[in-house]
Amino acid sequence: MAPSNLIYSILEKNLVSGRLGPGEEIGVRADQMLIQDGTGTMVFLHLGLLNQSRVKNRFAICYVDHNTLGDGPENAEDHRFLRSACAKYKLHYSRAGNGIGHQVHLERFAKPGALLLGADSHVPTLGGAGMLAIGTGGVELAAALTGAPHYFDCPRVMQVTLRSKLKPWVTAKDVILHIIGLLADKDTVGLALEYTGPGVASLSVPQRATITNMGAELGLTSSIFPSDARTRTFFNAQGRGKDAKLFKPAKTAEYHEFLEVDLSKVVPMVALPHSPLNVKPVREVAGQKLDQVAVGSCTNGSYEDLVPVALCLRKRKVHSKVDMIVAPATRQVFQTMLAKGYIADLSQAGCRLAESACGFCIGHGHAPARGSVSLRTSNRNYRGRSGTADAEVYLASPLTAAASALRGEICDPRDLKRPAPRFTAPKRYVIDDSLIEKPPKAARKPVELLRGPDIMDPPNPGPLPASLNAEVLICLGDDISTDDILPAGRWLKHRSNVPEYAKHVFANHAPNFATRALENKEREIANIVVAGERYGQGSSREHAAMCPLHLGVRVVVAKSFERIHFANLINHGVVPLRFLDDHSYDRIREDDYLEFPWIARELRKSETVSLRNTDTGVEFKVKHGLTRRQIAIVLAGGLRNYIAERPNS
Repeated sequence: MAPSNLIYSILEKNLVSGRLGPGEEIGVRADQMLIQDGTGTMVFLHLGLLNQSRVKNRFAICYVDHNTLGDGPENAEDHRFLRSACAKYKLHYSRAGNGIGHQVHLERFAKPGALLLGADSHVPTLGGAGMLAIGTGGVELAAALTGAPHYFDCPRVMQVTLRSKLKPWVTAKDVILHIIGLLADKDTVGLALEYTGPGVASLSVPQRATITNMGAELGLTSSIFPSDARTRTFFNAQGRGKDAKLFKPAKTAEYHEFLEVDLSKVVPMVALPHSPLNVKPVREVAGQKLDQVAVGSCTNGSYEDLVPVALCLRKRKVHSKVDMIVAPATRQVFQTMLAKGYIADLSQAGCRLAESACGFCIGHGHAPARGSVSLRTSNRNYRGRSGTADAEVYLASPLTAAASALRGEICDPRDLKRPAPRFTAPKRYVIDDSLIEKPPKAARKPVELLRGPDIMDPPNPGPLPASLNAEVLICLGDDISTDDILPAGRWLKHRSNVPEYAKHVFANHAPNFATRALENKEREIANIVVAGERYGQGSSREHAAMCPLHLGVRVVVAKSFERIHFANLINHGVVPLRFLDDHSYDRIREDDYLEFPWIARELRKSETVSLRNTDTGVEFKVKHGLTRRQIAIVLAGGLRNYIAERPNS
């Protein structure tokens, strides 16, 4: 296949190992790298333990956007550490209050045709500006910062042809929810989407970014739009016209799969609790009473998202029984809206203005009441992610959110029976980069890392033993997310302290999991997690691998894994194994003791690993599907150990 589509063109330019083709392991070097504060402390700790210098010829930046609430001293101490680490390793540093990293990067640093690696699952947002952005784990990004190639499976590319244009009251959020509905039951691991067709020209860069952002909920490798005249318009408004390189696929571009979407037939959509894949037209759930509406996030916090909300609410009041929160994604969005009077519209309508941060999306503030119903414009609604275990969270567009806030119940915005808000995007945004600190050009003396008492080195399990005796501590079903494995919200402040954060592993499923796991670890019995399909979906947080590892989990056996979590397990020395069939999954129960008598040897020599249930006497095989390189990493006990053994890898 000729590498003439956009995704393969970028990969070919950055390729240093392997060959392009679906499922082939390839190594690439990125043009840019992105960190956020929730993953950043570990990235820098990994980098220090790798004992290698940072390669300075590639742009890298750390955004403080997750842990901004300041509930205790831990977050502020993390920020102080990150600021000093950025100075030491020569990264840009975006301070708290500057906004959500994906949106700030789209505004200030995205470049069409470039490749970005980011320690966050939603970096594909940047595909809205013609950039290929791929989410990674923290230790992988630390290795990339040293100049080492980043390895992953080359994706197959689906061409999504957009036709016509959206009708009034229908938004880009409705488009991606519609596409999620079409693809939710398909195998999307190892798939990337490339948007083409005449309908592309009708969508602005912020609209495109909404679509590429939520592709992450399908487990896609990435998503991308071409860079065209609309891209140039957005970049000109950012004062970055010189970066607006036109980047389109060749007319002869080839693709592996195809999908066609008529934008004129898309209707307002909503994702029902408790999955962004559980989508329906809004009218099918209209009338559901609401307690809370929250608008913002990296998905829908742009100027073009929020101004229509302000216009919809102008001279009106939010329903008396609804608490409405609005969080502009960036300081630029807030300042531009402030200058044009839209913030006043929101305030007068009764909205609460929240900080430009991830905030309510990750359960970091604005948790709804127990048993309540919240409608949000963010990208995920896994059970408990809002910060409230039994809250019912729906996902919808900003216009659906505004209409529903006025009615006090979920409402299709077309049913307001009035013209849709109309506005013009600014020819020039309010540009203020004063909260982005550039790395010092030269330091007179070495920079001291300001490391607080709760910043702990990540665990290192050592090489994988030749055999394992282990207890199954938990058996789970399908669609277990990283939020299920390790809740976010109020526990986020412990992200720099793995032993403390590990106390909350599977807290919403088995509150005594951590205690039992540590007891087994002290008895030198390994722990096993068993799960169904799509284990580890959701965020890129490597803590969902590191914290179970700290508790002695050395093996996870599941029907299937999501891409980033699968890599995180390998890179931290946890063996991910797959059941050969559903019958094998049904033969394991919680509290069973399992034996892997030759696990290290079989990983080296075979495609399968032998498993013996010592409680029932049943024996069967499970498969690993690892490359030779991944096997070597697991056997070494993780990527850091592997690199230490092979400093030139």
